[in-house]
Order: sequence, then structure tokens, then C-alpha cells
Amino acid sequence: MATTNPLISGGVLFSSLLCLLFCSENACAYEGRVRGETMETHHQQHSHVIKISDLLPAPVCSTSTSTPKGNINAKTLLKVVHKHGPCSKHGSKQKAKNHTPTQILLQDQSRVEMIKSRLTNASKGDQVQGSKATIPLHSGHSLGTGNYIVTVGIGSPQKDFSLVFDTGSDLTWIQCQPCVGSCYTQQEPIFNPSKSSSYSNITCKAKECSSLKSAPFIATGCTSSTTCLYAIQYRDQSYSVGYFASETLTIKSSDVFHKFMFGCGENNDGLFGRTAGLLGLGRYNISMISQTYKKYGGLFSYCIPSTSSSTGYLAFGHKGNTISSEVKFTPLLVNSKYPSFYFLDLIGISVGRDKLPINESVFATSGTLIDSGTVITRLQPSAYSALRSSFRQSMSSYPMADALSILDTCYNFTGYDTITIPKIALNFRGGIAVDIDGTGIMYVRTIDQVCLAFAGNSDAGNIAILGNSQQKRLDLIYDIAKNRLGFGPGGCN
Repeated sequence: MATTNPLISGGVLFSSLLCLLFCSENACAYEGRVRGETMETHHQQHSHVIKISDLLPAPVCSTSTSTPKGNINAKTLLKVVHKHGPCSKHGSKQKAKNHTPTQILLQDQSRVEMIKSRLTNASKGDQVQGSKATIPLHSGHSLGTGNYIVTVGIGSPQKDFSLVFDTGSDLTWIQCQPCVGSCYTQQEPIFNPSKSSSYSNITCKAKECSSLKSAPFIATGCTSSTTCLYAIQYRDQSYSVGYFASETLTIKSSDVFHKFMFGCGENNDGLFGRTAGLLGLGRYNISMISQTYKKYGGLFSYCIPSTSSSTGYLAFGHKGNTISSEVKFTPLLVNSKYPSFYFLDLIGISVGRDKLPINESVFATSGTLIDSGTVITRLQPSAYSALRSSFRQSMSSYPMADALSILDTCYNFTGYDTITIPKIALNFRGGIAVDIDGTGIMYVRTIDQVCLAFAGNSDAGNIAILGNSQQKRLDLIYDIAKNRLGFGPGGCN
């Protein structure tokens, strides 16, 4: 590493950045049933009966093992945990005030605003100009709400690090010594590249640096010794600045990738939940998915657990040629202006047995993204209005509660052991109807404030975002080679 470090002399100032993301009232949600259909049959087919206890995280980690349930025979499987839950080694050391449901929703809105900003500006990052660059010196906030983490190995000898996995980011980065500007507190010791025999800085003349320079939302530059620099800053002022480098990446013990390109951040700030950095699962050429394409064929899948006290998985590759017939595929849309993001063609929503009266053009106008880091699904205003109206009508027997931040349809379930809520299905191009798991329909602050886990955008032109609450217990299979996304049932419990 260079002894004179340009990163400390200010750092980096730039804008444009992270992410993706993603009518009338339905007055007949439960009217006009087929004659002879009983209420019991109706509930079985069109409703979820949920134990209140299933909505609440347990104080200890579940001992059950989550696997892809036969939907896909993955080559490599990593355990996914919620970074603030009891299954995470970071969970017990979190400050509760930063991770209340209300705070999480505020951070979630910050991530959505960041995504909207990126889509609006649609530009590359600025240039980092060595000693002339400046970096924000005030404390950053959360990287949106990248709630779910995995553990990978970096360096030779291998050191294990917990990273937020993010389908809305391309660059993988970790904190590195020396912290010439600042480093936030993380659980594992900060990576020291001088103690790894496989670490190497990338020069500005290398083709790898050129790839970084063309990546969206990343600022680049050079040191006086022509070493490639990167800087990534998020809308909420979280940031990472450092050297663009190559290193050995180990996924489990069997899959080793030499000369893996990543960011070695020596100036970082933000409330990253004591994780070491970020694993970029976007589709641009510097992402982990692109760099491991020869091994995994551009195929990965994950399952978000139902609560923070249970585990899910992140899987790579596929052994054999068969994927379960239960998996339903819809096209992954490609937008050359936003090469990192995963777009879907959402065309409708159903509540209970009824398809909501929403014209397909409502969704087509702004489009839809799927994002692992957004918590609450965002919908176009008229689509959300129709969903809310139908849901409220079907829940009219339960007492309502005050709104919670961006969530305006909340209930007081004090005294209930079980509740019955209507099923919600998202309809995608290709005749695909995806049932949302019951635990993904409601967002819980306390038992007397349990809310519908959807929100409306402020403008009809804002993109819809399929958040991770609605992804719970689904085996989501990203098949980049065939430009399709699969929804498999029963991914994790």
C-alpha cells in the first residue's frame, strides 16, 4: 500500500448512486362468491390463518435447517441471517434505538429515495481526483436497509467476513486497514491486505480499472502512482472510498476465485450493522455474479427467512439440468440505461379471490424492480389504493390502529391467538401468479400495531419495488443466462 494516501486528504465528493426498486376502490372483495361455496372453503383457498406468535421473532435462533427444498440443486449454499437477529453473531451488540421498526422504515424510505435518484439521474459516478477530492466528514447513516448477511472468505490465508448481500449493487467492498479516514465498528477484525499473499492493487491502465470507470454510480480516479481508486456514496451519506484491488474470494471451502475484483475501503462510514461490507449481486460486469459466471453460469438463488430468528440461504450455480416444475418463471427485463438492476413485468394484483381492477398500463408506465435490500414493497398510487381498499374491507372485523411511518393500514391484534388475512398474489407476465407468504403480508411493530407491509409511491411515475418482506419463504432463482426469474414455493421455513 502507498505510504502517502490520497484518500485521507479529503476523500471524495460526488452524487448519483445506489439502487433499484422497485384505483378505484374494490368494493366487492368478498361479494359475488360462487353459489354453494362455504366460508370455510373460501378461507382455506383464499385466506391465511396465522398464529400471532408466527409474526413475532423469537429471542433465540431457530435450530431448523433451511435448504432449497428441491427447487434447485445448488452447487454452493451459504446461510443467510438477519443482521440484527439472534441467528447473527452481530445481533446481540446492536443498539436497539437504531433498529426499532420505526427506524427501519425510515431507513427503508431512504433506500427507496436513493433508488429513485439513481433512476432519475442515470449517470456514472464522478471522477475521484486524487488529492483534490473531498469526502463528507459527517457521520453517515444506514446503507438503506440491507438487512440480510452471509459470510465469505477473503485473502490468503483466508479470513471470514460477514457481508450484506445486495441485488441493487455491483461492487463488492470491505473495510481495509489502514483506516486513513475513518472506519465504522465491525464484528470481525478489519481486513489487512499487507498480510495477504494474494492481494494486489489494480493500476489505472489495467482493463479492470476501465471496467470500473464505466460502472454506474461509482466514482473513480488515480493516485499519483497510478493506482485505481473507487468511491461509492449513498444518498444518506454512507460511503466507502479506497483502492480497487484483486484478491482471493472463497465461497465455502470448495469454491475459490483468484483475482476477484473488489473495493478495499480505507475511508468508510455508515451504520452497517457491524458487517464488514457488501457483496454486490447486481448484473453489471464487476459484480460477484458476473465475475463468477464461468463457475456458476450466472445462476443464483436466495430465500429470505420468515422472521429475524430463523435462517435462509444464498445459493450459487446448479448441478444437473433439472429445476423443479413448481418453480414459475417470468422474464427478467434488461434496461441498458440501468444495467445493474433486475426489472420485472408486474401486470396485476389479487386479494383473496379477486383480481383488483388495475389497468396493466399503471404498472407499465413506471416499471417494477425486485430488490433484496428494500423492506416494504412500493406500488404506484392507484395500485396501492386498490390494494388497501380491498384489504381493509376483508379485515373490517379487526380493530384498526394508528399508522406507522409510511404504513397506513394497521391493526390492533391484542387478545387474538390467530388472525385470518386475505391472500395476496402478484401477477407477472407469462401467466405467473406468485402468492405472498402470510408472514410477508404484515409488518409488526408491536402486537397492537401490525400493518399491511405495502406502501404507495408519491408519484405515478415512480418505479414499483418488490421488497424483501414480500419475498419471504420464496426460493427466488435468478437465471441471468436465460434472463428469467423463478419463484419457487417453500424455500425456507
